This record gives sequence, structure tokens and C-alpha cells, in this order.
Amino acid sequence: MSLFIKKPLEQLLSQAGDSDKGLKRTLGAGNLIALGIGAIIGAGLFVRTAAAAGEAAGPAVVVSFIIAAVGCAFAGLCYAEFASMIPIAGSAYAYAYVTMGEFTAWVIGWALVLEYALASATVSIAWSEYLNNLLGGAIPYEWSHSPFEVSAEGVRGFINFPALFILVVLTLILIKGTKESANLNAIIVFVKVAIVLVFIALGWGYINEANYTPFTIPEGTPGHDNWREFGWGGVLGGSAIVFFAFIGFDAVSTAAQEAKNPKRDMPIGILGSLVVCTILYVLFSHVLTGIANWAEFKTAGKEASVAYAIQNYMPGYQWLATLITVAILAGFSSVILVMLMGQSRVFYSMSKDGLVPKVFSELHPKYRTPFKSNWLLLIFVGLFAGFVPGSIAGDLTSFGTLFAFVLVCVGIWVMRVKNPEAPRPFKTPLVPLVPILGILVCSAMIFSLGMETLVSAAVWMVAGLIIYFAYSKNNSNLRKEG
Repeated sequence: MSLFIKKPLEQLLSQAGDSDKGLKRTLGAGNLIALGIGAIIGAGLFVRTAAAAGEAAGPAVVVSFIIAAVGCAFAGLCYAEFASMIPIAGSAYAYAYVTMGEFTAWVIGWALVLEYALASATVSIAWSEYLNNLLGGAIPYEWSHSPFEVSAEGVRGFINFPALFILVVLTLILIKGTKESANLNAIIVFVKVAIVLVFIALGWGYINEANYTPFTIPEGTPGHDNWREFGWGGVLGGSAIVFFAFIGFDAVSTAAQEAKNPKRDMPIGILGSLVVCTILYVLFSHVLTGIANWAEFKTAGKEASVAYAIQNYMPGYQWLATLITVAILAGFSSVILVMLMGQSRVFYSMSKDGLVPKVFSELHPKYRTPFKSNWLLLIFVGLFAGFVPGSIAGDLTSFGTLFAFVLVCVGIWVMRVKNPEAPRPFKTPLVPLVPILGILVCSAMIFSLGMETLVSAAVWMVAGLIIYFAYSKNNSNLRKEG
């Protein structure tokens, strides 16, 4: 039987309609937009903005955000069509199973682990950094950093305990229920968007125009030897770094099976959250790099960059630095919440198809959430959060996301050719132009990631292939039925 055996669209739609035995449909359009914003605004904005400015783009990080947003817009339009057509948990994995076959679906499902699970780890590490900043460095270095990190004083990290703590708390909330998680997320989203707007409004008056010159990092700047670290190459490299900031909008698609009216609400949730966050990102990055010089984000302002800029360049607003740190901690929590939920829903779909063990689709008898999957994810994500530096996990997350986006864009094109008559409540405009542009932009950002990241991702994908041929191929429900 072919590696690219496809799941019939009718079978997938029948699964989506079976809400009595599956996940509860409790989310409306507002919940979905809040879910997207909750996942998007977090580490990408508050941590990766400064990282991209200091390491690659300089003040032109604003343009990096626009490039990343354009790539996301093309992919987002494709996601919106799929999510309205196939309102089922599993996101890009489920779409690939219908359009490109089981093997491709497995590859994309395995790549999504890099996106959702490692995103959770990355953001929990950032949560730890900001908590320590709020507490004035009260947590010892060795208890808030991985064993691969060494302080300026020569102290080596042992375990990132705060990162593990927040993962445990949010896992317990997720097990309690999707509606409860969404309500908590909506409250957090309101708070952190308000704080972002306050920072933009107040910080605008402290912009130093000199910080925008030169606009890109000059060639020959010490420590910037690679083409991805200076000039317009650095702007493209910066877009690959800040791309991490946009991964949340596609997480909305993993909640399709829990949406009340997915055909109408899924496109609204996906595209609405993307538009709102892009506007906030451009304004935020412009203000941050105007208040403090980009070079400072390589050293003193590397961790807790927003609080650093306020404390050093906005006299009289120390209270805002504290308030922002509290809001950031809450914001990071919502990102982790949505990413953990997204990953458990992808595994839920893969488990229902027999590609991963049944334990991942076992629902809690009372809450009807995949609670065993949540516990297993906690162990996996916790190992990364506790023992791996955030920069490594973050770049791998970007790879997994971009790879998924490319395949979703390919899938829409294939679906239009193979199933032109299928009902489409939302249609991606200008097919095949939009999918082709999505493929090109996202592929360019993949190749802008460092070689170390690409090699690590290749090793991860090879491990996934071994699992597929050793277990998944032999346990596939679709193959058994055939």
C-alpha cells in the first residue's frame, strides 16, 4: 500500500461532526480571536524583538516583522480555508492527510511537535527570566538556568525550576477544561494588550531618533560576520528570528473541533488575531528600538529587554517596568496554555488515526480533555524547559512552524486541483498565487535560520521517520481498513 494513502475527506468530516463522543464544542469567534492573540503576543514580542534587533536586524527589525507578517498572511489565508472546510483538531496534520497522504501528514505532525511543544518550552524559559527580574534576581542562577548556560561570574546552571513550575500549573488548568482555559486566556489577553498599548503610547515620547541611524547593522560590525547578521541580509535573518512571534495564529486551527460554528468562526479567529497582532508588533518594535540602541540588546538588555529600556531611558516610569513585567508573566502564561493545548490536539488526531499510541486520545471521564496526553507532554516539554537554553528551542520552533506553513500552502493548491467541488465556506483568494508566495517567503525564512538549527531539525525529522516506519505505518487505522 502506498506511503501516500489519503484519508477520504468524507471520513474526516464525519469525525468532525461527531461531537457527542469527542471534544466539546464550546468556543465562539471571540474566544478564537482571543486564543490567537493569547498565543501570538508573548515571548516573540517581549524577548525575540530585542534578540532580532541585537543579533541581526538593528532598528530595521520593524521591517523584519513586516516580512514575517507577509509570510504569515499568505499561510493564514490557506489555513483559514482548510479550517472552515475541515473543522477538526489536528491543524496542518489533518489537512495534509487529506491532500498529500499519510506519510506527508506524519512528517508535518512530527514537525508540529517542534512548533507547539518547543514553543511551550521556550516561553516557559522566558517566563522564568522575567519572574527573576521581577524578584530582583532572588532566584539563584543555578536554579533558573539550564546546565548549558554559565553566568558572567562562572556559575553554571543546574535546572530551570520556575519554567517547570508554570508548566505544571497550566497543565492542570488544561486538564480541567477547554472553556475554562479559554476564559482565563481571554482575561490575560485583555491585560497584556492594554499594557502593550500603554508602553507604545508612553514610550513614543522617549524615542531618540539617533537610535534609528544606521537603520541596518553596518557590514564589518564586530560579532556580525555572517550575511544573516548585517545589512538587508540581517533584516531577513531577523525575520526568521521574530517569526517565532507569529506562531500563535495557526494554533487557533487546532481548536476547530471545539468551535461552536467553525465554518464561520475559524477564518475570523485565524485572520483577525493575525491582523491585530501585526499592527501591535510593528508599533512596539519601532518604539523599543527608538528608546534604547539596538547594540544594548546584545548585552545588558538581553534578558527582560522591555523592563531594561524603561528603567534606563524612561525616568519616572519605574512603576511601568514592574507593571509590564507582571503583565508579561501573565501573557507568557497564556501563550504556554494555548501551545500546550494545540500540541495535545494534534496528538489527539494522530492517535485517533493510529499513528501514535491510544493513550494520546483518551479523554478524561468528566472534563472530556485528553488528560493523559497533557501529562505526557508535561514530561517532554519539561525536559526542554528545565535543561535546554531558550535560544535553541526557539529557533527549532521557528523551523517547525515554517515547515508546516509551507506544506499547508502546498495542500491548498493540491486540494483545489483534486477536490474543486468540495464546499468551501472560506476561499483563499488568488490560488495558486497566494500559496506559491507563501511557499517562497516561508522557505526563504527557513534558509535564513542558522546551520546549527537546520542540522538539529534534520536530526529531529530523521528520528520521526524511524518512529513512522517502526510503529505508525504498521498501526495506521486507514491501512487496516484498506
